[in-house]
Amino acid sequence: MSCSHGPRLLLVSNGHGEDLNGAHLGRALVRLGGHPAAFPLVGHGEAYQQLGIPKEPVATRSFPTHGMGYQSLGGVLQELRNGQTIDGLRRSITAARLARHYDAVVAVGDVVPVVVAHLSRRPAFCYLVAYSSHYEGRLRLPWPCGPSLRSRRFLGVFSRDRFTASDLSTQLGRRVEFLGNPFLDAVGVSTIPLPSLPHPRVGLLPGSRLPEALNNLALMLVMLLQLPQRPGRGPLGLAAALVKDVTVDHLAAVAAQQGWRLQRHRPRCPGAAALELVHGDLGVELYWGRFADVLHGSQLLVAMAGTATEMAVGLGKPILQIPGAGPQFTPRFAEAQRRLLGPAVFCGTGPPGSVANARDTARLLMALLWDGDVPTICLRTAHERIGHYGGSQAMAQAILGSLN
Repeated sequence: MSCSHGPRLLLVSNGHGEDLNGAHLGRALVRLGGHPAAFPLVGHGEAYQQLGIPKEPVATRSFPTHGMGYQSLGGVLQELRNGQTIDGLRRSITAARLARHYDAVVAVGDVVPVVVAHLSRRPAFCYLVAYSSHYEGRLRLPWPCGPSLRSRRFLGVFSRDRFTASDLSTQLGRRVEFLGNPFLDAVGVSTIPLPSLPHPRVGLLPGSRLPEALNNLALMLVMLLQLPQRPGRGPLGLAAALVKDVTVDHLAAVAAQQGWRLQRHRPRCPGAAALELVHGDLGVELYWGRFADVLHGSQLLVAMAGTATEMAVGLGKPILQIPGAGPQFTPRFAEAQRRLLGPAVFCGTGPPGSVANARDTARLLMALLWDGDVPTICLRTAHERIGHYGGSQAMAQAILGSLN
């Protein structure tokens, strides 16, 4: 069964963020001599393709909730209506059957890939990226996740933070390790640094899924108009990290609705944006496909995203939330994210989408930028809740070491 140059491993993941983690873990396994292949249970698994990890040749489908339906009753009902629940069950059974042709299975996500790995009857590993004890103080694993992970079939279990590793080690009666998070490797360095500024830069992370990302960007533009005057300090630098699905036409429509205008930006040095949104003295530079550059080049991030926010926290950046209408970044999701990521994440008061919320968020943004204690708090949070770079390598070494 084993390849002469290393074991064959099937990576089973169930979501876009999970695919990203699985892809970086897969790349580390390749570097160490393993032969991984991927089975994304949700969507098309683009992250695996981008990093050159082969996928099992089975048909894939994309659904509107993108694996996020558990966050709301509406999402669950939508999954039932569009067939995502049935499709997910069918794909899980297929993944368990295919996994029996591999030397080991690596589950990335939550209870679903864990059950797939358990049913495969192969040696298994699990990276529980979807669960954390920080949510409630004690992690309540859904059945049958706990009994599966207690099985001797699982040779290694990895958590997403230190607190969860300690909690689950006690609950499961076995060693659960925190070795870092592979997703942090995706933003390890800035490829093309943003131009340096004499004043702080604030990054905008409106999310990756349409139309929600555009609605989120509109809320951010409303908030920016509430920023207090900064006499003698000059305008803030503002940079938005956008996915390729956000087009110029999309931006022109959003700008017109909010009283902004879209115009060409005259870059003064290499790495600057070619387009910007302008309103009076405010200018938001627009960057496509340069997510890591925006993270590294910003002192603070206004974020309405999931995994992207976790990456920013891992870099020691303060996060300012604006809860939106969803389907992903709802007030409920934002509150859960604050429990997960702790003191590095802040949120203004007032009803979501209201002028009061926009004003308080703008006030809080300026206060955070000039609070000297914030960088220390954020670095401590990054260490405790996300970990250091190299999580992919450390996890891959542990997996391959257990199979030798």
